[in-house]
Amino acid sequence: MGLIEAIPLAADADVHAPWNGHDTRVLIVAVIGIGIIVALIVGLKLHAFLALTIGALFVGLASGIGAGDVTKSYENGVGSVLGYVGVLIALGAMVGKLLADSGGADQVVDTLLRGKRSVLPWKMALIAAIIGIPMFFEIGLVLLVPVVVLAIRRTGSRAMLLAIPALAGLSVLHGFIPPHPGPLAAIGVLHGNVGITLALGLLVAIPAVVIAGPLFGQVAARWVPIGAAGAALEVSGGARDGESGGSPAGHGGVEVATEQTQQTEQTQQTQQTQQTQRTRTPSFTWTIVTVLSPVVLMLLKAASDVWMSKDNALYPVLQFIGDPVFALLFAVLLAMYTFGTAIGFGIPELSKKIGSSLMPISGVMLIVGAGGGFKQVLVDGGTGTAIAKIAIAANLSALLLGWIVAVLIRLATGSATVATVTAAGIVAPLAVGENSTHIALIVLAIGAGSLFFSHVNDAGFWLVKEYFGMTVGETIKTWSVMETLISVIGLAMTLLLSTFL
Repeated sequence: MGLIEAIPLAADADVHAPWNGHDTRVLIVAVIGIGIIVALIVGLKLHAFLALTIGALFVGLASGIGAGDVTKSYENGVGSVLGYVGVLIALGAMVGKLLADSGGADQVVDTLLRGKRSVLPWKMALIAAIIGIPMFFEIGLVLLVPVVVLAIRRTGSRAMLLAIPALAGLSVLHGFIPPHPGPLAAIGVLHGNVGITLALGLLVAIPAVVIAGPLFGQVAARWVPIGAAGAALEVSGGARDGESGGSPAGHGGVEVATEQTQQTEQTQQTQQTQQTQRTRTPSFTWTIVTVLSPVVLMLLKAASDVWMSKDNALYPVLQFIGDPVFALLFAVLLAMYTFGTAIGFGIPELSKKIGSSLMPISGVMLIVGAGGGFKQVLVDGGTGTAIAKIAIAANLSALLLGWIVAVLIRLATGSATVATVTAAGIVAPLAVGENSTHIALIVLAIGAGSLFFSHVNDAGFWLVKEYFGMTVGETIKTWSVMETLISVIGLAMTLLLSTFL
């Protein structure tokens, strides 16, 4: 097959067809493409957006996607990510900016800091897990960022000591617990039971959060000893006078240190403006109500999906108000009152704050979108199909096969949801006749595999990297290792439970 000859999309390919030369080629191309991206970013210091775009176009052409279709595939991937995640990031940044500038984040952090500071990572993991029950990872992250970064600045802690527990709490829920899209999709394909999967998922989630969160956070903080940095620092109001701005000069992430003086002057001016217009600080109760309002709305939607008939008159209403876009928009509007007019800010000042909240995340959104484009080119080129063929040939049990397939497709495509759906479809014939408990364990094993080693083809990787101002290498040593721990612990727990249930 010629280099620019069109090939079928992975969704149309037969995973049971014999192995062929194209399967070998797309796997080699995927590895080379990932290597090109890493080399461009780490070696040549090229911007991640450009590196991901170059890598995606190379992989598409070398995989056999038609020259006229490769850019369309990339654009579809960018659009699918930014069309949803981009909106959520923007709305979440608005809430985060108002939360920080109003003093609401200070209220939350003051409450968290009461008692022994040694338990703060555990509190952060607990809050993230609670918020993560109904929320996608990206939504929970943008809501938690201001609180995490302010806690880092106030305590003088290393960033990863508090960031890793929060990330672990969000990620574990995303992989294991309905109503997240991955677990729900696998339950649908395998005809599982939502309630049983939810109950067993919580048993798997607890040790995964504990080990990959607060415990690994201590190790990660030693491996990558940075302070508050990156886009998260800007969203949370910038570094204060006398506080650490994060990375030292020459740090390869967001180069905060080289602009420290300018940031400090701008922050002092901003604080003076706030003091002249803000007459009081929002109460802790109203702060929690505002931040958790989208959580409650999305929980209502999740409850309606599980327990309510679609013929019920309330069902479409709960579906609408619980949609993440509406839920976060509601939170922004509520924050404009609780974090704005109620404490003395005028509408013009609120508009300026909302506008300024979008500037730090514009680069993040482009990088996340490019990650989605790279993922889509891998999927359309047939990399996922080739990996599925390898897994089927291994002839393993449904539980272990589901985990391995999800791991391989996650590594190749970067998408946890694609990995989950594909793996569930492959093991579905093996799950026929199994009881509801064992099917739930297969779902959880697939969910665990879908989280394995997030790297440069995952939009979440770039989101974490840019928010916390890390280099690619530092993100791998912290975020990627954390994801791998969650995946392995999840598999171990499902195997353990399968021996007793």
